[in-house]
Amino acid sequence: MSDSLPRKSSSDIRSTSGNGQEVEAPEPAADQGSVADITYDEAFYPARPRALRPRARRNQQYGNAKPPFEPDGRNKAYVEWLRNQSMLGDAKTLGRQLSGQASMWQNPYAHPNPRAALETASVWFTAYPLSFITRSGQSFLAALGDSEMWKAFQEIGIHAIHTGPVKRAGGLTGWESTPSVDGHFDRISMAIDPLFGTEDEFRSMCAVAKDHDGTIIDDIIPGHTGKGADFRLAEMNYRDYPGLYHMIDIPESDWHLLPDVPDGEDSVNIDAAGERALQDAGYIIGQLQRVIFYEPMVKETNWSATRPVMDPTGQLRRWVYLHYFKAGQPSLNWLDPTFSGMRLVMGDALHSLVDLGTGALRLDANGFLGVEKGAEEMAGWSEGHPLSEVANQLIGSMVRKVGGFTFQELNLTIDDIKDTSEVGPDLSYDFVTRPAYHHALVTGDTEFLRLTLRLAMDIGVDQASLVHALQNHDELTYELVHFATRHKDDVFELGGEQLTGAELAESVQETLRKGITGEAAPYNLVFTTNGIACTTASVITAALGITDLDAITEDEIEQVRDVHLLLAMYNALQPGVFALSGWDLCGILPLERAQVDTLIARGDTRWINRGAHDLMGANPGSKVSASGMPSARSLYGNLPDQLADENSFARQLARVLAVREAHGIAASVLIDVPDVSHRGLLVMVHQRESGEIQLTVLNFSSQDVTGSVNSVHLECGALVTDAFTGEEIGAVDDLHSFFISLPAYRGTALLVTPPPADDADEQAAQGEGRTRQIEKSGPESDGA
Repeated sequence: MSDSLPRKSSSDIRSTSGNGQEVEAPEPAADQGSVADITYDEAFYPARPRALRPRARRNQQYGNAKPPFEPDGRNKAYVEWLRNQSMLGDAKTLGRQLSGQASMWQNPYAHPNPRAALETASVWFTAYPLSFITRSGQSFLAALGDSEMWKAFQEIGIHAIHTGPVKRAGGLTGWESTPSVDGHFDRISMAIDPLFGTEDEFRSMCAVAKDHDGTIIDDIIPGHTGKGADFRLAEMNYRDYPGLYHMIDIPESDWHLLPDVPDGEDSVNIDAAGERALQDAGYIIGQLQRVIFYEPMVKETNWSATRPVMDPTGQLRRWVYLHYFKAGQPSLNWLDPTFSGMRLVMGDALHSLVDLGTGALRLDANGFLGVEKGAEEMAGWSEGHPLSEVANQLIGSMVRKVGGFTFQELNLTIDDIKDTSEVGPDLSYDFVTRPAYHHALVTGDTEFLRLTLRLAMDIGVDQASLVHALQNHDELTYELVHFATRHKDDVFELGGEQLTGAELAESVQETLRKGITGEAAPYNLVFTTNGIACTTASVITAALGITDLDAITEDEIEQVRDVHLLLAMYNALQPGVFALSGWDLCGILPLERAQVDTLIARGDTRWINRGAHDLMGANPGSKVSASGMPSARSLYGNLPDQLADENSFARQLARVLAVREAHGIAASVLIDVPDVSHRGLLVMVHQRESGEIQLTVLNFSSQDVTGSVNSVHLECGALVTDAFTGEEIGAVDDLHSFFISLPAYRGTALLVTPPPADDADEQAAQGEGRTRQIEKSGPESDGA
C-alpha cells in the first residue's frame, strides 16, 4: 500500500474562529492521489473499493524547550497544545475520514469467529518492547520487521507477532512528559513512542510480516488511559473531555471530604473511610468488588482525588476519579452522554488497523467497562457487568468490520469467558488452565488441571477460542477468580477432600507459593495478591528443586529444556492459539532484585521476570536493552544458534508445531478429559475437523509412567499411531483403552484411525495383544 497520502498537520485539521469555536477544515476525498498512489488492484480492478489509509493528526511536541506560557487552563495556548496531543481529537479526525466509505461494509462482524482468527494466525510470538535487545542504533519496531527474524519464525512455525504497547504512554505534567507507570499500558497518544521506533517502521514491519504469511497484533486499552492530554483537559472541565472518565466534580464546599495531595503529586488515593464518606455524601458509588493491585498506603481503594486544577474560566476544581488499576490509569466511562470514551477507543482501534496496518488487536482491561451502584451495604457492581459485554461487542464488531480480530487478556470466571465469547472478542486468554498446568508441574499431579478443563467443557467454553500461553510480561497469575469469587461457596473435590471454591483457591495458591517461591526458589517473588513474578524457566527450576541459579549445571539445563517442551506441548497440542515469548525461546531466568530495585521499590515485582534478551544475537554482550532494561541470563541461546542445533529448544519446538499444523489440532474440539491411571498423566481427547480422533498425552511427573488410556470416544479396534514418528502404538481394546509408556516430563500426540467396518470385530479381539510401549516419544523422537 502506498504511503504517499498527504499527511495533515494539526493546522490542517482544525482552526479556531475568533469566538473560540472550532472550525472543521475540509477533509480530502478518500480517492484522491497521484498516479504513484495507484495499486495493482486499483489498476486492474477499478470497481473494487480502495483500501483506506486515514491519518491521525501529527501531534506537536515541544521537546526539551518549554514555551514561555504557564501550563494553566486560562492559557489558551496551553489548552490548544493539549488538544493537539489528545486521543479524542485524533479519534474524531480518523472517524471523519472513514465515515461513508464502501470498504467499511465488506466484512461480517456480528459474531465472534475464533476459527477465522486461528486461520489467520494460530501461533504467536509475544514481544515486550522494553526487553527486546536490538542491533546498535536499531529500533524495536525495525527489529520486529527484520526479514531474517521472520524467516526464523517461519522455520519454527510462528505466524504472528504481538508487539505489546508501543504508543506514547505515561502522562503530562504542565508541558513535560512523565514516564509510564505500568509498562506502557497507560496510553496517552496514538503516536508511536520514539523509544520504540517510527510509524514508517511500524508499517514496514506489517509489510514484512505479510510477505512471510504473518500478521501483526497491536494493543488497545478500552478500560483506561494514562494521565495525558485527555485527562488534563478533563480536569479543566474542557468541553467533552470530562465525559471520558469516571470522574466527579466535588464542590469546594465539600473539599474537606478529600485528602490533601502531597507536594509533587497530582493526586492521592482515598482510604476506606474517605471512600465511605464520599459515598454517604452521594458523590461516588463507593467500594467495588475488589481492589486490584491493593497495597497499604499506596492503593487502598479504587478512587483518587486530584489536586486543585484551574479551568479555562478561572475556577479551581477538584475531582474524584475511578482507577481499577494504578492511580496513573484513570478509568474510561463507556456510558457518558457524550460517549467520549467510546469515541476515543474506537479511534485508537481504527488507527492501528486501518492506518498502521495491523491484523488484530489485544484488548486490555476490557472487563471493567461498566460500573454501577450496588444494593445497600453491598459493593458496587464492577465485574461481569452487562455494559462490559455491550462495549466489547461494539469493539469486536468494529474490528471485524474492517477485517481484523480481537483477543482479550482478562482474568475472568469461566462463566464470564463463555459469555464474552458469544458477544465480544474473538479469542480470550487462557486464565482457565494457566495456573492449573503450573500446579500440575509443581505437584506432579494433574487432578486440578483436569478439573479446570472439565469445568470449561461443562460450561461450554470452546478451547479453540482460547489463547494458551507460556510466559508473557505479567506474573504467573493465580487469582483463580472462578473459584474465589462467583463460585466461592460451591463445593469441589480435590485431593480426596471436599472444598469450597474459596478454600480450593487458597489451597492451590499456597501450593504454588510454597513450591516456587521462598526457600524453594528465592529467585521468584510474590506479586501482590495476583500471583508470582517468575519466568517459565524459573518455574521449572523450582519444580526440579534447583535453588541456586548461579550453580545450575549443563545436565540441569537439559532437564529445564525438556520440561519447557512439555509445557509447550500442553499449550500447543490442543485447540486454540499457542503463544510464547522471547523469554521462552531463549530460556530466560529472572533478574536479581538489585538489578531492578528502583522498579520494584513500590511492590511491582514483575520487573524481575522482564529481563532483556537478545533473540536474534543482534548485539552480543549487551548489558541492557535500548530502553535500559538489564539483560538476563539465557539458558538456550539465541535463535540463529538454536536453529543450527537439532537438539535445541527451538528445533524441538518446531517439530511440535509441525505436528500441530499437519493434523489441524488448533481447529479441533476438546471432547474428553478422561480419568488417568497415574496422577501425573494428562489425556486430552480432540475431534479433528475430519471427524477423526487425536489425543494429547502428557506426563507431568518426575517418574517414567506406564498406564492405560481410556475414553468412550475410542472405537474398539481403532489403530493408534504416534504423530511424531508414525510408529504404531497399538489398537484400542474392547474396554476402549490402550497402553502407553512415557518417560518423565515427556508427552506426545497420538492419531486414532478407525478400523475398516468389516474388520472392527477382529481388530477389537486382537487389541489387547497389539500394544507397544513408547520408550521416548515427543519432539526428540527419531523421525519427528
